Amino acid sequence: MLALTSLTISHFRSHKLVRLSLDDRPVAIYGPNGAGKTNILEAVSLFSPGRGLRRASAAEMTRRPEALGWKLTGLLAAHGQSYEIETWSDGGAARQVRVDGKAASQVALGKLARVVWLIPSMDRLWIEGADGRRRFLDRMALSFDPSHAEAALTYEKAMRERNRLLKDQVRDAHWYVALEGQMATSGHRIHLARVAALEHLRAAQERAETAFPTAELELVQTEGAMPETEGDLREALAESRFRDLAAGRTLVGPHRSDLYGTYAAKGVPARDCSTGEQKALLVSLILANARALAGMIGAPPIVLLDEVAAHLDADRQAALYEEICALGAQAWMTGTGLELFAELGGRAQVLEVTETEGISQVSAF
Repeated sequence: MLALTSLTISHFRSHKLVRLSLDDRPVAIYGPNGAGKTNILEAVSLFSPGRGLRRASAAEMTRRPEALGWKLTGLLAAHGQSYEIETWSDGGAARQVRVDGKAASQVALGKLARVVWLIPSMDRLWIEGADGRRRFLDRMALSFDPSHAEAALTYEKAMRERNRLLKDQVRDAHWYVALEGQMATSGHRIHLARVAALEHLRAAQERAETAFPTAELELVQTEGAMPETEGDLREALAESRFRDLAAGRTLVGPHRSDLYGTYAAKGVPARDCSTGEQKALLVSLILANARALAGMIGAPPIVLLDEVAAHLDADRQAALYEEICALGAQAWMTGTGLELFAELGGRAQVLEVTETEGISQVSAF
């Protein structure tokens, strides 16, 4: 079992103070738009590494107008044990983490809590830029390999420094060697983690009996091919310096990758599918991610589904709930009305969220 059995939210977004006692069943959250439902999901997303489902800064998450900073505390049931996890930010500073009263890194947090999500902004994943698709794939890779975040941070930092040299037209090779070495090591790790994530997803989709369409996924480069080894990437970076100097940025590496998706049964690129089909493909991938993790770590991840009923007909809503319950995942789902979760019946915990004078109120049923 992997689930939050209690959650305390303090001065986070629209929530001043919320205390919830929970079990491992799905959590259905309903209420009007703007009441603070998504803010609860964002709080839960911060029990995993990174900046949460909105990719916001710590300062942006604090409740206004007080701006005192925020704190989240939860009891996480994982691997047959219970862990007290605290994460907080004071005065907009970078968020900190404690596990059972001891300071911990976000990578360590990722080894305990695996959290995956689907939010409305991802509905345009297939028709917008490659950045969003890379982030989508990297979140999945991170769920399988918590060290993926560390590799990504190392790569981004080294690439920023290299790009600064390129923009300044620095031509001395000695300035580049160490940075390109870091980029080659971390970039190769990023690529391998992405490829492994795609294999996990592919295998999970092949094994599943699901009402949702299978998505065939392919990792492609926007130009050329991704070097196969760390040494090849280091060599490619060195060889690309003159071209990169002209462009003022790095033109080779995992940051040039893109995720190509196809509706398998129809052979139609995901970008050309209908809105409903694109949503169904995304749901299918999130479920595949959860199934693959359940096979890997012995328990499904915590799943966050914001406004999940949007673009799903009644049959697919019911099918989604059946799959979540069969998987045994603690899925946190939001919607504007309780009727959207009628098919769940007593299989879910229910929270109503309302808002009065800028403060969210949460009632449990």
